[in-house]
Amino acid sequence: MANKKQQQTTGDKNFSAACLFLDEHPMFSKLFYSAHISRNKSYAGSPQGYAYVEADGYIHCNPNKTLSTEEWVYVICHCLLHLGFEHFKDKEHPVFWNIACDVSIARFLYEMKIGRHPEGLTPPTENRAKDEHTLYQHFVERGAAQQQFISWGTMGHNEPDLFIKEYNAYFRKDWGYLLAEGIADAVGRAVEVASGVAPSFSGKRIAISVAEQAKNWFVSSYPLLGSLASSFDIITDLRLCQDLDISIAAIDVMSQEIYINPSAQLSLNELKFVIAHELLHAGLCHHERRQGRDAYYWNVACDYVINDWLVEMGIGEMPEVGILYDSDLKGLSAEDIYDRIVTDLRTYRKLYTLRGREGRDMIDDGTPSSCAMREGMSLEDFYKSCLSQGLEYHQGRGRGLLPAGLIEEIQALNMPVIRWDVELSKWFDHHFQPIEKKRTFSRLSRRQSSTPNIPRPSHAVNDEEIRGRTFGVVLDTSGSMDSKLLAKALGTIASYSIARDVEAVRVIFCDAAAYDAGYMRAEDIANSVKVKGRGGTVLQPAIELLQKAEDFPKNGPILIITDGFTDRLRIANPHAFVLPKGNRLPFIAKGDVFYIE
Repeated sequence: MANKKQQQTTGDKNFSAACLFLDEHPMFSKLFYSAHISRNKSYAGSPQGYAYVEADGYIHCNPNKTLSTEEWVYVICHCLLHLGFEHFKDKEHPVFWNIACDVSIARFLYEMKIGRHPEGLTPPTENRAKDEHTLYQHFVERGAAQQQFISWGTMGHNEPDLFIKEYNAYFRKDWGYLLAEGIADAVGRAVEVASGVAPSFSGKRIAISVAEQAKNWFVSSYPLLGSLASSFDIITDLRLCQDLDISIAAIDVMSQEIYINPSAQLSLNELKFVIAHELLHAGLCHHERRQGRDAYYWNVACDYVINDWLVEMGIGEMPEVGILYDSDLKGLSAEDIYDRIVTDLRTYRKLYTLRGREGRDMIDDGTPSSCAMREGMSLEDFYKSCLSQGLEYHQGRGRGLLPAGLIEEIQALNMPVIRWDVELSKWFDHHFQPIEKKRTFSRLSRRQSSTPNIPRPSHAVNDEEIRGRTFGVVLDTSGSMDSKLLAKALGTIASYSIARDVEAVRVIFCDAAAYDAGYMRAEDIANSVKVKGRGGTVLQPAIELLQKAEDFPKNGPILIITDGFTDRLRIANPHAFVLPKGNRLPFIAKGDVFYIE
């Protein structure tokens, strides 16, 4: 008696679990809700059968059968599909029609991998393309159903599982339409599972924050930033935002996290604007492009550029606070705006950004050591790739106009970076034009070992032209300078000088005071120069020494090699600076600036 009660309890539990599964399954939930499923004494079928279905939507399951949850799912789905496929038709041979419908449904469930057929029901062993109508015609023509098809229904080979009876037509439901809606819902649920909105195909939808909805909008509807958005996690932890002093939002590019303070209570459209703002910080590599600039003022400059583009693109809605926007700065790059800001620090000192007053919404410091790797490439290259691919897809699908400045900046990011020594070479070419060399017999060529008895002319240059080719080098020899940087810069300068027929270079060492090394042969710069000083950094006396020297050309070019930790310089001659990558000058340079890597 106890075993029978336990067996009955297990059967009821499995049956309830199967019903719950179908109630949550997007394909069958509408059919399940509209049908009437029972497992009680109203069952009037064969004791060996499992279930049968009536045309009015009543499905009667055998209460004496103990099946697993997967088997009950199969049985109930089979009966529901009889309704959804509208198999209740008047046919001349109803048995053949029932068998044909059973075969069609069995194959459908097999291909969909739904449930498991109970013992005694024949599973499909081959994928036949025949539908129920074709199979029915086949059975009618042969005069009898084939033996291998008679046990595919939920009643086995005992009797049909389709039971047609008279019922009130007023209560008739459009079962085919309900199944079509279910299939459409199933496709939508598959997309939700892929995007993380739903935990599983048959599970309930999970509630997501408004910030996550804004992020998902970019993934599904805005190709330019969709790939970037999918790479970042949205953090809406109030306590964490308070610890990090985040008033509205911030981004950690290296950790691939965007922080949204829930207490800001932004609307969906405002969150779209804010998330797009943070994603463009990452995609345009603002953290890497800082290059020694002041972190706060660089953040402000980038904010002005991004917000102007977002307003032009019409993405979301600007929040009332934390957004820096000035139409007078329209069309300027972040570097140009930064140069304007540093000339008026008082105006831009205490602005309210998305991080808060005087805050930076780019959390990491952008130093080269913070560079991380993702999928075999640096994060910088990964973000560039995401943004460039998004631009290509956005333009290819005609998904809206983009600002010309944004397009140019994205395209510029994908251009190969010109090496610093190549740029320095162009500077030499500008100041030292190539000298035409003439062939003369006044000095015979020595490169004729194969024919030593035949005189050949050598190349010669005009000594007058060479005599005026020189430039000055000011070396910052303070304690903060790296000796390897000096050696690398001097070696490059020496090789370019020799290649451009520069016989002598005026060298000045400078730290707390200026030390004049005089003119030196180009080939001796890299090997024989002994650095003096190593005190503080005061470069202006060295500049004035060169500019006032009687033996130095009035407009002779000057190269200043420094780490950038110096005061403002006044230089009248053509000049250029050589700095280590990541450092910046504390003023706007009028000459070229080359960054040694």
